[in-house]
Amino acid sequence: DTVLVVGEESVAADPSLLDKLAGADVAITVDPVDGTANFAAGLPVFAVMASVVVKGETVAGIIYDPMGDDWMLAERGSGAWLRRPDGATERLRVREPAGLADMIAHVSIAFLPQERKPEILANFAKFRIAANYRVAGHDYRTFASGHCHAVMFNKLMPWDHLPGTLISIEAGGYVRKFDGSLYRPGELSGGLLLATDKESWSLLRREVFTL
Repeated sequence: DTVLVVGEESVAADPSLLDKLAGADVAITVDPVDGTANFAAGLPVFAVMASVVVKGETVAGIIYDPMGDDWMLAERGSGAWLRRPDGATERLRVREPAGLADMIAHVSIAFLPQERKPEILANFAKFRIAANYRVAGHDYRTFASGHCHAVMFNKLMPWDHLPGTLISIEAGGYVRKFDGSLYRPGELSGGLLLATDKESWSLLRREVFTL
């Protein structure tokens, strides 16, 4: 059987690949350099990501950190794991919930609606820390390993988000689009909000991400 391969380069050559992702029997998404701007600038914060999609469901995901030479990976229903360079593995778990004033959040603001940016940026003052690596892969790694409480994205490309959302869910995170629905392969809009649990997600949506 044919395996559909979807990545930024292949979609640039054939945009129809995005429309085929959700209905493919088997598909692989690939992002060979996530964080291109950092990589090009010589900043050692970038990642390699891939996922496997079967009949519209993400069943496996992996995020590799070339600088640390370690992997975060997940298989649906089997948890999320960190594999170190020596082969040792560690189960990944998201952080314990916290109040807004104690939250560390990773937020990508570049693609927020321009008219809503001032309000949302002002809301970031409610956090303990608001940060962004300019690398979705490392934002997901930080969340899944319990080093931040929330992550927000607005632009959804499958190679950027399918691996990390699966890893985050398998690590115990609550992952939904802004309207509360599940994020599925092939969906390109609607934003993403990750939180440590459902209650924290609702709090963030109500008090910070007022889209």
